[in-house]
Amino acid sequence: MISVSDQFPPTNKPSESVTGVTVRLAGDSGDGMQLLGTQLTNTSALSGNDVATFPDFPAEIRAPIGTRAGVSGFQVRFSSEDIFTPGDGLDALICMNPAALVTNLQDLKKTGILIVNTDNFDKKGFKLAKLDTNPLEDGTVEGYRTIEVPMSTLTRGAVEKTGLSSKLADRCKNFFAMGLVFWLYGRDVEPTLRFIEAKFSKKPEIAEANRLALKSGWAYGETTEAFASTYQVAAAKLPPGKYRNVMGNQALAWGLIAAAKLSDKELFLGSYPITPASDILHELSKHKNFGVRTFQAEDEIAAVCSTIGAAFGGSMAITTSSGPGIALKGEGMGLGMILELPMLIIDVQRGGPSTGLPTKTEQSDLLMAMHGRNGESPLPIIAARSPADCFQTAIEAWQVATRYMTPVMILSDGYIANGAEPWKIPDVSDLPEIKIEHPGPNENGEPFHPYTRNENLARPWAIPGTKGLMHRVGGLEKKDGSGEVSYDPDNHQHMVETRAKKVQMAADFIGPAEVFGKDSGTLVISWGGTYGACHTAVEQCISQGVDVGHVHLRWINPFPKNLGEVIAKYDRVLVPELNNGQLRLLLKNEFVIDAIGLNKIKGKPFHVSELMEKIHEVSAAATV
Repeated sequence: MISVSDQFPPTNKPSESVTGVTVRLAGDSGDGMQLLGTQLTNTSALSGNDVATFPDFPAEIRAPIGTRAGVSGFQVRFSSEDIFTPGDGLDALICMNPAALVTNLQDLKKTGILIVNTDNFDKKGFKLAKLDTNPLEDGTVEGYRTIEVPMSTLTRGAVEKTGLSSKLADRCKNFFAMGLVFWLYGRDVEPTLRFIEAKFSKKPEIAEANRLALKSGWAYGETTEAFASTYQVAAAKLPPGKYRNVMGNQALAWGLIAAAKLSDKELFLGSYPITPASDILHELSKHKNFGVRTFQAEDEIAAVCSTIGAAFGGSMAITTSSGPGIALKGEGMGLGMILELPMLIIDVQRGGPSTGLPTKTEQSDLLMAMHGRNGESPLPIIAARSPADCFQTAIEAWQVATRYMTPVMILSDGYIANGAEPWKIPDVSDLPEIKIEHPGPNENGEPFHPYTRNENLARPWAIPGTKGLMHRVGGLEKKDGSGEVSYDPDNHQHMVETRAKKVQMAADFIGPAEVFGKDSGTLVISWGGTYGACHTAVEQCISQGVDVGHVHLRWINPFPKNLGEVIAKYDRVLVPELNNGQLRLLLKNEFVIDAIGLNKIKGKPFHVSELMEKIHEVSAAATV
């Protein structure tokens, strides 16, 4: 048997050590860029690198092949240092067609490597990309380290002995590109070989073709004169522990399962598929062995109503969606709130309004989460800050929901949901026990009062069918204590204020706001998926002598108790958001401050460089 080292021998070319690399792979949806990116991510994580990713999908299900709208991309940053973002400028860009080139070239550093599949750079490809000239010849790529590779032709030659048709052979070209990238950055091919064996175990001819394409790409890098050297990225010095690579939706699903187990509850998910939240449904449906029940409802309203029913029945009840679906769930969320039932509503935000940009990221649902229900119906809101943080976010949200007997909203976004990073697997003994007490049988014949409240203003969670605990719930206002329908104006005001007060009492649980950096000058306040870029920008600005601090908010309703005191220490406040200023509006209302906004609504996350530029601008203006 020929060993892996014989098939993929170490390079004889010079090797240059670098601290980190940012690579973007771009092509049509059918070119396998997401698969290539996933394998590069997993391999880098197994090599001990810190990793951050940013997948980018076409918004249309069947976007026209070869067009700019049909470009699918996957960005991977792997580093020997602790990183928080998938990178700004690209060190390498791999393009499978002209459309991928013209839509991504602006992000490539002038010193970066550009690798193109020249087989698609023909008249048809230029027409589909709306180009009048060949960008490889008209000066577009001048100054870049451009390497032209006829990938389709070379792949066909590599797999010829398998007897595959040209159509099937062409589908292997992503593995050719993978082999070339793996060679260039010294990635281990063994995990990918295992993946090929498992993925195509029932199609041995396809498995063999992909192995041959991978080997051919590796050999091309080693034998061509186009590359002067390879690049090596050492393992990162992460805190000791056991890690695995995890995506946001995946981590969120696992956190929900963990919370159910910690509270000794069966988990019920009532959901309707919608991008980019659907993968939570897909992941949870795999874990019936943990007592998970998933229900794919006929629409969003049925999904949230089934969740309310499951919560009333005593289960850990969850519903998931994105912006348009959350709008449809609004009335049901208000019902869950007035019933005072613990349940979780997860909103994986995407570009809006309406259908908007289904596969792009945005933070534009915050005000809907705060106010998007009729009447006075506040809910606690927690926003995950990164893919790995989604696990802890799910547990904290369920702790608040059960402690205060209220629905809780979890906000994620497309960037977090589809992004990936190393996650330190926690020790189960370190996870909090979530104690839930249901009232036992009422043997004395006294009427059961469903709105008797404890020190957290939480009413009892009575399980239907328990002897003597028959009670009335519904959307009509109830008399506090007895649960009888009440139209008394004083009682209504009392109930509205009580439900709002217990949401604010959750501030006792969430803890204080923590400041990173300086305690004077400019304060950057961020939330959600902007954490990584803001943290990195503040860190770099401090190293340049700027007085700037950073507070990242995970809990947005309620705010941390000390947030007002923290803000008062600074001369100015900068709030970067992927919306038109929604958190800034809430902060102005709560603390009466003249906060400065940095707002971006392009379906893309912040670059560290644009945040740094704004921090310098705000800080410099204050000294004039």
